[in-house]
Amino acid sequence: MTDDAERHVAEFEEHRRRLFGVAYRMLGEVSAAEDVVQDAWLRWDAADRQTIERPAAWLTTVVSRLALDRLKSAQHQRETYVGPWLPEPLVAADDDPADHAELADSLSFAFLHLLERLDPVERAAFLLREVFGHDYVDVAATLDRSEANCRQVVHRAKERLDPDRPARFDPGPDEERRLVDSFLAASMMGDLDTLRSILTDDVIVWSDGGAKQRAARRPVLGIDRVITFVRSIATRKIAAFTDLQIEHARINGDPGVLIIGDGEVFSAMAFELRPDGIASIYTIINTDKLAHLDRPG
Repeated sequence: MTDDAERHVAEFEEHRRRLFGVAYRMLGEVSAAEDVVQDAWLRWDAADRQTIERPAAWLTTVVSRLALDRLKSAQHQRETYVGPWLPEPLVAADDDPADHAELADSLSFAFLHLLERLDPVERAAFLLREVFGHDYVDVAATLDRSEANCRQVVHRAKERLDPDRPARFDPGPDEERRLVDSFLAASMMGDLDTLRSILTDDVIVWSDGGAKQRAARRPVLGIDRVITFVRSIATRKIAAFTDLQIEHARINGDPGVLIIGDGEVFSAMAFELRPDGIASIYTIINTDKLAHLDRPG
């Protein structure tokens, strides 16, 4: 490989993580985001480098357009999805503070789930402007629209999201671990008093099994319904496996766990916390959405 070719590869690799972040936030799918980044590499590799004045902006535009096309084609599938649709989980080591900071806020399940309210163009414009900080000149060039139109699109998106956009609460790793461990132990042991002490009154459980697994077809809302639901799930799952393991992890920036039965990851759970306890539980049991996770060990 020539020095020029090596620089060409190195420059793309410098932006790869950010490009994946753009694609993943657009699509909520790990494999699709990776495909978009790979397609962007092929275009980058074939491009006339002399015509590219700002590589970062050029690559972001390519990735955004590719992701936008995929999202438009995926809209019908999501509208007919069985039960709640949640993003594929992004998992980082529970003790990696760098990944924690990297994944927080704009990658949380709460935020990504909220983005599903937006149409593909609104989602792209909002993410480019409000999450990645692009000016409206670049947003307009990426979406092939006027700056004035992009301002209107972003304003409309913010109006739809801001009233329900969660304020992030970070109690620290020790308290996070205590709440998660208490929830898991109380669910499996049937300790209703502990569950009532660590769940908020308006706690909600989102369970994504798609057409692959049995799951709640609607969100489970309210402390009494949630306690009944998690006790039923815990009892059934304990009986289903001879070897049950739990691994703590950061899932989309929030405290979470991977639940492993007989050597296979069958569930990823992320917890949204508030000062008064666990406010939301996001559970992925659709095996298609867990396929990208590394096997334990």
